[in-house]
Amino acid sequence: MTVKRSVVIGCGSYLPERILTNAELAAKVDTSDEWIVQRTGIRERHIAAEGEFTSHLAIKAAQAALDNAGIEAQDIDLIVLATSTPDLTFPATAVQVQAALGITQGFAFDLQAVCSGFVYALATADNFLRCGSAKRALVIGAETFSRILDWNDRSTCVLFGDGAGAVVLEAQENWGTSADRGVLTTHLRSDGRHKSKLYVDGGPSSTQTVGYLRMEGREVFKHAVSMITGVIVDAFEASGTSANDINWFVPHQANKRIIDASAQKLHLAPEKVVLTVDRHGNTSAASIPLALCTAVADGRIKRGDLVLLEAMGGGFTWGAALVRW
Repeated sequence: MTVKRSVVIGCGSYLPERILTNAELAAKVDTSDEWIVQRTGIRERHIAAEGEFTSHLAIKAAQAALDNAGIEAQDIDLIVLATSTPDLTFPATAVQVQAALGITQGFAFDLQAVCSGFVYALATADNFLRCGSAKRALVIGAETFSRILDWNDRSTCVLFGDGAGAVVLEAQENWGTSADRGVLTTHLRSDGRHKSKLYVDGGPSSTQTVGYLRMEGREVFKHAVSMITGVIVDAFEASGTSANDINWFVPHQANKRIIDASAQKLHLAPEKVVLTVDRHGNTSAASIPLALCTAVADGRIKRGDLVLLEAMGGGFTWGAALVRW
């Protein structure tokens, strides 16, 4: 008996042209390249240009993913776009992407789980494809976090950047084993009691403003490693795999120290970890697909590889996915 799997048939990414270095930030706030690199591993990040919106980034990443998959936009019948920085309160940024790509069928919507957004979006699209509600999906993570940063707050403004990444999923029949290509398992968690540790202090209903990102860095770090490794263990148990089976670990690119600590706790060799945080900073929901596309483009991730994805974001939200490339 066969089962449906959501198979990744293409990926694409886009980064704004403007690069903001640590040295430039050090000229504006009380920080230094050494301080930032030592605590986060970040050396530079990309910043969207004036008039360049989240939708613009998402459209370019989506088109790159379609080109990589070798299919037309009209072959897509579902778009799930993960973002915390939509162009507008409504309509969803996903429908703007849908219109820009000339897609006139199917359905599109945004999903908000902050830095866990891409894993949540992947899990959501996977469920639609497996149940037969769609055949091919664009799963996009796109952010312009530079628009919600307090550029006088050195504890947050040095961490984040802008960008977008996307994958194309296609429902295909498989045998139902861990050797199948596609999304093997996804595991999502949240705990709203931790809201005050990472949030934005504004919104349409509360302040009628956008607000700024606020974070208790030490508290986030303290919870991150245990939460992340716990949900990854769940993914291993559900799929009958282990850390020894993983070819590539593609974590949310928030902080190199969190990534290193998570890999060590899972006994994953450093050479299996895909790192882009040094060049991209924390791009929230865009960070995993950006890292995925980087590793695919440079030839590291190949067909048949078992890829582990994980993320944690404000809320707290967190999750993990195992994908056979």
